[in-house]
Amino acid sequence: MTDIGRGAGPDFIEALARGLDVLRSFRPGTPAMTLSEIAGRTGLARPTVRRILITLEALGYVRADGRGYALTPRVLDLGMAYVNALNMWDVARPHMERLVAHTNESTSMAQLDGHDIVYVARVAVPKIVTLAVTIGTRFPAPATSMGKVLLAALPADELAAVLAEPSRSGITPRWQPSAEELDTSLREVRAKGWALADQDLAPGVRSIATGVRGGDGRVVAAINVTVHAAETSLETLLDEHLPRLLRTAADIGHDWSLTAAVPAVTV
Repeated sequence: MTDIGRGAGPDFIEALARGLDVLRSFRPGTPAMTLSEIAGRTGLARPTVRRILITLEALGYVRADGRGYALTPRVLDLGMAYVNALNMWDVARPHMERLVAHTNESTSMAQLDGHDIVYVARVAVPKIVTLAVTIGTRFPAPATSMGKVLLAALPADELAAVLAEPSRSGITPRWQPSAEELDTSLREVRAKGWALADQDLAPGVRSIATGVRGGDGRVVAAINVTVHAAETSLETLLDEHLPRLLRTAADIGHDWSLTAAVPAVTV
């Protein structure tokens, strides 16, 4: 784990990188771990892990939990600082709420983080689905509609580098395409401008997605509509929800571009 994204050079701060390694070692299904378990996952020495945990506990990011350690809600501040800095949620929220009002289905926005998509905004409706999704949830990009959109928008060299990275989602998707299958799928997405994932990630999860573009025309995020396959047919998803999704993405991109164009005012 300590080799993922590791930098080099005299300005690289190894101690900070090790602290982030410890935070990333907590995964779904393991909310608390012992010092030895964290050392095993990170590949760091036990004394090093102990010092890092003491520091993180003093800063409020972890807490002692019986024999082990667990993350605290303060960790969410790290991710929300990114979301808030982009102002993505404030811009997207009213459009997403209108989309949900028309479709009565959940909608989310995501961006790429290595091989995975990470959810950065969401408006949900109370329905039973196979996988729980919140802000910060990550899934393997190739098996999701938003992931396909984001991968299809990458230049060839960046796409190859992203696909070479291992997923950190902890999820094993139903659809694990070969390189040729994925290439064909992404070519279709580029041609259509939107992507479909029909139970590729998990049974019962069906979604469509399209890109949200910034002022320079680049895809900077993806937005989807997710339905339960037993409740919503492909015809309904494509004939009724897709046109609304495409309009919503265009409206968000337009407003996002206007927001970015407003100069900052220092008082």
